[in-house]
Amino acid sequence: MTKPVYETKLTAAHEHIDELGHVNNAVWVQWIQQVAVAHWDAVADPAHKDAYFWVVVRHEIDYLRPAHEGDTITARTWIGDAPQGARSDRYMEFIGPDGKICVRAKTQWAIIDKALGRPIRVPGEVIAPFLSRV
Repeated sequence: MTKPVYETKLTAAHEHIDELGHVNNAVWVQWIQQVAVAHWDAVADPAHKDAYFWVVVRHEIDYLRPAHEGDTITARTWIGDAPQGARSDRYMEFIGPDGKICVRAKTQWAIIDKALGRPIRVPGEVIAPFLSRV
């Protein structure tokens, strides 16, 4: 089975650059959040978006190459295997203009039921659109 991949473009702006002249590590973390939310917004059923939200519980990030001001970065993300309880793994790659991976991340997210205000087991119908091509 091929996992669906969500892809979007980001541009490294002046405010993303640190004193070393490249995209700051904290910006990559912000982009991980931004891209994950965009993926959720693009794929999730509107009823699921109304009922649930996701929170990060763990990041593993490998900073492989720098990105510089003006670079267009391709962000690619997909969901790992079936969730374990309330948690789901999300993978992400940020690819520089040269086609090489700048940053690779694995982030663990927990689903929160808005009505209950607490984590719940990830419902199969919520994760299904992220695990297989329709």
